[in-house]
Amino acid sequence: MGKHPFSGRGRRNFNRGPRKNERIRVPEIRVIGPDGQNAGIMKTREALELAKGAGLDLLEISPNAKPPVCRILDYGKYMYEQSKKDKESKSTQARMKEVKFRVRVDQHDYMTKIRHGEQFLWKGSKVKLTLMFRGREMEHKELGFDVIKRAVKDLDHIATPDNQPRLAGRNITMTVSPLPANRRKLKWTADGDYEEPEEESHDSGDEHEEHS
Repeated sequence: MGKHPFSGRGRRNFNRGPRKNERIRVPEIRVIGPDGQNAGIMKTREALELAKGAGLDLLEISPNAKPPVCRILDYGKYMYEQSKKDKESKSTQARMKEVKFRVRVDQHDYMTKIRHGEQFLWKGSKVKLTLMFRGREMEHKELGFDVIKRAVKDLDHIATPDNQPRLAGRNITMTVSPLPANRRKLKWTADGDYEEPEEESHDSGDEHEEHS
């Protein structure tokens, strides 16, 4: 007699994700009610009856706590909201653009990069400003910070800083977010000169200068 296709080591795992309802096998749990309030510790079967009585589900949210923490909620709504958050997170990552500078950037190249940053922000993308050091330029880190601070100032009509400039390895990085659409304005790009800048993902890993 052959083995069941899902038996033994080859068995597929259908239990991925948080446990809910009858799959929660521990005898007692800490319960969070549908309103987010702590309902205290109770027998798992009692919590399940409480959830079912309200037409809701019991979902394990902290399996490693002692006792595990479960929440009474609408599982379908919960999964929809989680999916929505995941999509928003991926959308934000996809919309992150990067503009790269060097310490010894000339005025023309600098303004080209500022215009590209302005255009990314105008379209609603976050922008990662990256200053890349070469060789002995690392001996004058303050010059790199000055370039980043200057760029932030030159974009303050359309963006607001998310954080402070940070040195990581041979790069200084900082992220800026676009202002609300009704407060954005083009300062360095004339209406007739607007161009669609080349898109570069913030995690592309390229070492070349953008648009240089």
